[in-house]
Amino acid sequence: MWTIKELKTNAKAVLKQNYWQAFLVSLVLALVNGFNFSWQSGSHDSSASSQPWSDWCSSIPTYFIALFATAAILIFLVVLAYRVLLANPLQVGISKYFVEEQKFSFDLNHLGYSFNKTRYMDIVKAMLWRLFLNFLWFLLLIIPGIVALYAYRMVPYILADNPNIGYKRAVQLSVQMTRGHKFHIFGMDLSFIGWLLLGLIAFGVGILFVLPYINATNAELYAVLKQNAITSGMVNSDELTGPSNPDLPPVNSL
Repeated sequence: MWTIKELKTNAKAVLKQNYWQAFLVSLVLALVNGFNFSWQSGSHDSSASSQPWSDWCSSIPTYFIALFATAAILIFLVVLAYRVLLANPLQVGISKYFVEEQKFSFDLNHLGYSFNKTRYMDIVKAMLWRLFLNFLWFLLLIIPGIVALYAYRMVPYILADNPNIGYKRAVQLSVQMTRGHKFHIFGMDLSFIGWLLLGLIAFGVGILFVLPYINATNAELYAVLKQNAITSGMVNSDELTGPSNPDLPPVNSL
């Protein structure tokens, strides 16, 4: 059984070799994920506010409401397209960088890893399928949604190893690899809280300097779970390395 201390020790050893490059890659990931949108509504006394709200809405011209709704839909579609077509493939490329960094191989070209004609659409489909499944679980309840996030956590790393593995197989493998480890992974995430709080004290900028540590540790986690999967016969090593020639046709694409 892996330990959080071992993963962090290995991550630190890797970062000592090339911290600033890892910092740059983590900064790109932070910027990419920074374009998420969330909407939250505060609690209000409906009995006190429903009538004024109704009066206010009735005073708005219908064409203005239609224009606002159209703009909201267009913004949603643009954000979704950004997430699906750019942000998700970039996340896989960044995962590829940290997977290779874990082997003491440092190459910024991995950031563009997904944008290859033999990989791109398979990666887009797999990451979109993961996003859709997460959405469905969060429709049920918050807790099942969080559990699903941990279950599908290894998908970007699996795609970094074999982008043509197939969207269903990538999710299936992630679920199998994280089975019995989710609570331990949750504990690993909690272990970074102290560092993140220190980063917040430094006007939030300090968090950026912690991100390489977190990303490198997650790559170490994937390496351990991958080896466990291979040892147990859950998967063979060829399936998690993909074709040696990047121009070969997709393998096991679903």
